[in-house]
Amino acid sequence: MNPGSQNIRALRIVRLANFVAPASGGLRTALRELGKGYKAAGHDPVLVVPGERASDRETEQGRVITLPGPLLPGTGGYRVLADKRRVARLLEELAPDRLEVSDRTTLRWTGKWARRARVPAVMVSHETADGVLRTWGLPEGAARRTADALNVRTAHTYARVVCTTEFAEREFVRIGARNVVRAPLGVDLVQRHPALRDPELRARHARVDETLLVMCSRLSVEKRPGTALDALEALRRRGRRAVLVVAGDGPLRARLEQRAHESGLPVTFLGHVRDRGLLGALQASADLGLAPGPAETFGLAALEAMACGTPVVASASSALPEVIGSAGAVAADHGEAFADAVDVLLERPEAGPARRRTRACGVLRVERGGRRVPQQPKTRPSPSARTCPGAWHETPTVRGGCSVRGAYAVRGGCAARGASAVRGPR
Repeated sequence: MNPGSQNIRALRIVRLANFVAPASGGLRTALRELGKGYKAAGHDPVLVVPGERASDRETEQGRVITLPGPLLPGTGGYRVLADKRRVARLLEELAPDRLEVSDRTTLRWTGKWARRARVPAVMVSHETADGVLRTWGLPEGAARRTADALNVRTAHTYARVVCTTEFAEREFVRIGARNVVRAPLGVDLVQRHPALRDPELRARHARVDETLLVMCSRLSVEKRPGTALDALEALRRRGRRAVLVVAGDGPLRARLEQRAHESGLPVTFLGHVRDRGLLGALQASADLGLAPGPAETFGLAALEAMACGTPVVASASSALPEVIGSAGAVAADHGEAFADAVDVLLERPEAGPARRRTRACGVLRVERGGRRVPQQPKTRPSPSARTCPGAWHETPTVRGGCSVRGAYAVRGGCAARGASAVRGPR
């Protein structure tokens, strides 16, 4: 237990989440790290997620309860908690002190349940509703109207809405919501640093005279992974000897593999990489990272790459422009623009700005009764700085900065499982 948590009453924090799959990355990782942080701070975290079959087990992040949920077609393994009565019955049994909901679809009703039960509840916004709707093909005006209606109900239902960036917060500010808390995510600087660079790993994927591009992303529509292949194709057409490694899985993988094969593009698909050390080494060994998702509200994989000293090219439509600063470049959502940004960054060989930008994020600063903990670290965060997650449950104020170990982690965890390579001519 964190020494600073001895004066804080232990809370049973029940967390509900949809769209968590065995091969998913960011949300699953964030939930795990957040639970570990709650537990380290002396609380009693309980996570409830959908799965193929029911289970109840104790883990490093606390108790994890899985309820059977239907599989959503075309999502690459995502399930949802659709049995409202069963979830409500479980909530009654758990008797939470706080409720945290990471979903705005089948679980929105839990905000009303929490009000009736007099349980403070927060909804954590892991994406922008209008951004996701647009990536699925809804016209901008219709997406905005639909999102506004959804967000009005969300803001009225929950005590607080937690957003990770100003970008994510905008859609709630637009509707006049006054209960929005901004709590930026972050990266573990102990596990992500330039020293992870592995010459042998790099040589496995690219020759000395080639540019190694890496994309860590779920391969689904809203992430727009095809933009990375578009950029690679444009770069090679210009004479740039570039190769791409894709870490992540999803419903679009087969289509992307087929395209790479038919186009003769040198792309290696690693699939879902579970080995976090391998993923870090890959990020540190790359020349550039690509983050093409236009609806990203933070982009933790990009932040991890920056922590490794690797510059990032990100979608100008996402929240990443406010995060990466001088540590990378932003581009319009098409391959030629991404290729242009890659060319610009490759003319700036130093990796320092990426690492400096990540370190500048610092840690989450929380005020508890007028006392701010922890302080901004000058070098690596101290152990006491690692229990900041979940502060929005305990305090009225959560101020800026990024979190560290024990808080939210990465957007796209991966593992060399089911890896495949599609290598065209070089």
